[in-house]
Order: sequence, then structure tokens, then C-alpha cells
Amino acid sequence: IQIMNAPRSAKSGSDWTAADLIAYNLTVVPFSANDFFRHGADLPLDHLSPAIFAAPGDPNVNVPKPTADYLRYLDLATKASQESFIDNFTAETLKLLGFNELENTLVMTRYVIPLTICGESGRAAQTNVCLLYCPSLVLLVVVEDKTIFNRSDPQPQVVAEAIAAFQANNTKRIASGLPALDAMTIPCLTMTGTRPTFYLVPVTRTLSEAVMTGQYPETHQTKVLQCVTTNMHTRRSSEGMEDIEYRKLALKRFLAFKALARSHWELFIDGF
Repeated sequence: IQIMNAPRSAKSGSDWTAADLIAYNLTVVPFSANDFFRHGADLPLDHLSPAIFAAPGDPNVNVPKPTADYLRYLDLATKASQESFIDNFTAETLKLLGFNELENTLVMTRYVIPLTICGESGRAAQTNVCLLYCPSLVLLVVVEDKTIFNRSDPQPQVVAEAIAAFQANNTKRIASGLPALDAMTIPCLTMTGTRPTFYLVPVTRTLSEAVMTGQYPETHQTKVLQCVTTNMHTRRSSEGMEDIEYRKLALKRFLAFKALARSHWELFIDGF
């Protein structure tokens, strides 16, 4: 009863906290890489330039400019004196691995998704990075972990953005003469520095309507799937893709996530 009566307010996605997950009967369930990635978590990276796995700024490596630029983005992101450095690096990683290879698909930064919550339609969920199927279907959302800048936990925010994406995608489907869908699994990720955590957020009409009306979906629990990319090659848990072995691992996970994400977003772009 206490959970059912938990306070719910009209707030934007960036203001969501763990309390909001409880208020809408949402739980996050950690999975191992083998269980999370149905297509396999250890995909080959042979199509990438070997120079990608050089140290940033290594003077002994003759690096093509696109690769050198990627390593510069990485170098800036590892220092992370500005949030935009991590956003830009994440966007470049998605492009490097072909997340935008589908025609009419773009990698966007700072894209705003409208969110209806507690009866108010004027709220929003602002992504750090997202994958957009033009003109406006949201395929994937990224939230930066701003705790490194003394800001809030990204996990509730990424769930809020997935719910906003469900609402916005159905609005666009209806406007295009397509039926609204009862469910969409929205692929998401958070970036803690250069360390990715992957999510699958199964958003249903029941969950979306609960958020829209500010109600507790008592008979409908939503389980969000999570997979953390753990650095096993160094004792420093804070170290990310500046570590070359971890870089290989993270890029393999990104590549596996692309295949997994595509299997979900193909279902809601069908016919669009």
C-alpha cells in the first residue's frame, strides 16, 4: 500500500530517481554478458583498423585521420573535463561500429523526446546521444553517468527516456497511418566515463499509461535487463577504454549490442 501511494509528480526524465522506478513498479535485473547478448558477446573486430587499438597519440603509429580523430575523442573522454566530451565519444563509437548503417538513420546528440507524465504533456526526456530513424523514430537512447560530475544516477533516467521513446514512437506511427504498438523493447545504454552499461527496457502500453496518469501499475511489473561491462584487466575499476584490453572488450560488447538492438527496433520501424 505504501508503494501504491508513493508520490508521483510530473517531472522530466533528467529528474527521475530510483524512487520513480519503485513508484511505477520497475525493477532492474543484472544479466551476464552471455545471457544478455543472444547473438554472442565475443564478436570479432577484424573489420576495424588495428590502429584503433593503439594508445591515443602514439607517435610510432601511422594512423589514418578518421582513426586518429576517434582516438582523440577517446583521449578527451577519458579526461572528461566537460560532459560533451563523453557524448561526442559515444556518438563516434556508434558511428565507428555502424549503428547508423541503416538508411535514413542518424546518430544525434542532445535530442529531446517529449514525455507525458502525471497528466502533463509538457515534460521531456533529453538524451545525451540517440539513434534516430528519420524523420523521428527513436531507436536507441544513451544517458551519460553524471555522477562523475556530482549529478544524479543515470539508470532511472535511461528508463524514463525509454518510456518517452515509446510514447513518441507511437505518436509518430499513428501520424503516419500505422497502428500504435502495445509494446516496444527500447535498447539503451549508459556511459560512466568510457565504460558502457547496456539495457533493454520493455515498455508496454500499461506502463506508459501508468506514467501518463501518475498511477501505480499494481498488476504489471516491468523488469529492465542490464549488462555491465566490467574491466577485468586492471585493478582500477574506474579505468575505461583508455585501457587497450578493455577497449577491445567494450567494442565487442557494443557490436553485440548492435545486433541485439536491431532485432528489437526492426519491430517498431516496420512499415514506417
